[in-house]
Parts: sequence; C-alpha cells; structure tokens
Amino acid sequence: MNDANIPFDQLKRYVRLRSKPEAEFVEFDFAIGYPDLFVELVLPRQAFAEFCRHNRVELMDEAMAAAVDEDMFKWRFGKAGRRMPTDD
Repeated sequence: MNDANIPFDQLKRYVRLRSKPEAEFVEFDFAIGYPDLFVELVLPRQAFAEFCRHNRVELMDEAMAAAVDEDMFKWRFGKAGRRMPTDD
C-alpha cells in the first residue's frame, strides 16, 4: 500500500529539531507524509510538547535528516552531495 491510499489523518508526521536544547523556543521542521516536504515552525517548549503529542510525531533521526539534506542539496545545485561549478 502506498501513501496515496492512506487517509490524510493517518499519514506519518515528522519533526526535525533545529534549535539548541536549552533554547526558550523550539525551532523545528514539521512534515506530513513526506519528510522532505516540510514547514518551519517555532513554538514555546510546552506548546511544542503538546503539538508533538497531538500529532503523534516521529522525530527524525540523523540518517533521515541527512537524506532530506542530500535531496535538498541535489535540487538546489543539480547533483547529490556536490555544488555545480559556477562562473565566478
């Protein structure tokens, strides 16, 4: 079964933390269904904890975050893991 057959409310939700652990506000990426398609959000710590519980999020591990970064890099520069040469 692929994601197209899963009802929206049952798709996995992903969170990738961007802020430091001691920060007053939690900066994070939030994705539904596809970890590489996300929005950037900021919430106070208590609101973030409630947000995660309500959405039953899966925290991205380092491997998943690296895969998302590599995919973004590829789309930005045209090749996985490398910038394309510039005329500078």
